[in-house]
Amino acid sequence: MKRNIDSKLVEWKKSDFRKPLVIRGARQVGKTYSVCEFGENYFETFIKLDFERDRTSHRIFDGDLTTQKLIVELEVHANKRITPGKTLLFFDEIQECERALLSLRYFYEEIPELHIIAAGSMLEFTLGSVSLPVGRLSFEWMRPMTFHEVLSASGNKILADKLPCFSNFRPVSETIHLKIIEQLKLYFLTGGMPESVKRYCRTRTLIQSFAAHEDIYQSYLQSLVNYNKRADIDSLDHLMRSVPSRVGSQIKYTRLDPDRRIEKTKTSLSILERSLLFHIVKSSDASGLPLNATASSKVMKPIFLDVGLMQYVCGLQPSDILKEKDLSNVYRGALAEQFVGQEMLAAGGSENFNLFYWSRAKKSSSAEVDYLYVKNGSILPIEVKSGPAGKLKSLHIFLNEHPTIEKGYVMSPVSFDRQEVDRFTFIPIYTRFV
Repeated sequence: MKRNIDSKLVEWKKSDFRKPLVIRGARQVGKTYSVCEFGENYFETFIKLDFERDRTSHRIFDGDLTTQKLIVELEVHANKRITPGKTLLFFDEIQECERALLSLRYFYEEIPELHIIAAGSMLEFTLGSVSLPVGRLSFEWMRPMTFHEVLSASGNKILADKLPCFSNFRPVSETIHLKIIEQLKLYFLTGGMPESVKRYCRTRTLIQSFAAHEDIYQSYLQSLVNYNKRADIDSLDHLMRSVPSRVGSQIKYTRLDPDRRIEKTKTSLSILERSLLFHIVKSSDASGLPLNATASSKVMKPIFLDVGLMQYVCGLQPSDILKEKDLSNVYRGALAEQFVGQEMLAAGGSENFNLFYWSRAKKSSSAEVDYLYVKNGSILPIEVKSGPAGKLKSLHIFLNEHPTIEKGYVMSPVSFDRQEVDRFTFIPIYTRFV
């Protein structure tokens, strides 16, 4: 399946300022597959080391990390010649061998013409404990497949190319809009995890897609416990099953798991966040850029890794999604908000691969805007709603309190063109953040 990262890998290969590339992302989002396809198709020699499956490969990085010694031992281990400029060296699950991660700086300094990519499903845990060579590595994120990617993979490439974009908005007809919404409902069910998408594309049945969700869920739970021996499996399981139901809502540790101590809940939620199963959306007052400068560490809400896994965990019925004309009504609008946040995060986030929203807590008139999106140095407040403009109370309040921000955006499943109403711009929910 073609992924958006494919073109980025080609650009990286051709760059005169190339550095070893580290791909970050949760388990089973397709990192290994994409790199292997890239290596096989664009290089004369492709060498892959899987540090999780092949523990003997760790010995190569014992002792000193001189590149001459490493190259010799890597060639013997793989039984292949390494030729800078013609060989791609892929270190998979690199978090299992910290010295391999450290070696990347020496490859960059001594053999910059050698193409090296590293990836790891639990890499975020290691990045916090290893001193990385600043300025000597490049990073790329990989998320679940976007709606555009899934449309392309499922034989709807022409329809995928009709999706409007923020940067160059082109409206679609009502007929095309209805076709897109029909496919979007299926995407809410299958989600963007490659295994789920693959099973649906091959069988055209949701049963196989849902079976993939169960397999993925169980593998996540087990891998977290295996990787972090101090993890409480019952606490993790509780949060993995309960937090998705709170997407779109502000969360408090005391309410997430009342039966356990708050320290245990914080630890488990931190593990899930670092494993990239959840992303914490922070509240910012939007008084200026960067948004993170005024973000609160106490006011937050979650989004889940994937909208398909979310509906599976929440136990939603497929018929409720397929028959609903307005997707913003499904599950209190949480699936629609999850979808928009997931798409925004795949495009780089509100700001620096993070997501932000706005909230004001007042007894008389509390208000909340779903997302704050930064584009061309401007803050764009975004609400995920069905409309109409008169019911968008929070967005009205936000614009009144931020007079320098000219307009707010409403992403709606019922609109198919771009409509200007007062200070609001209505655009389709499937508008791409590019």
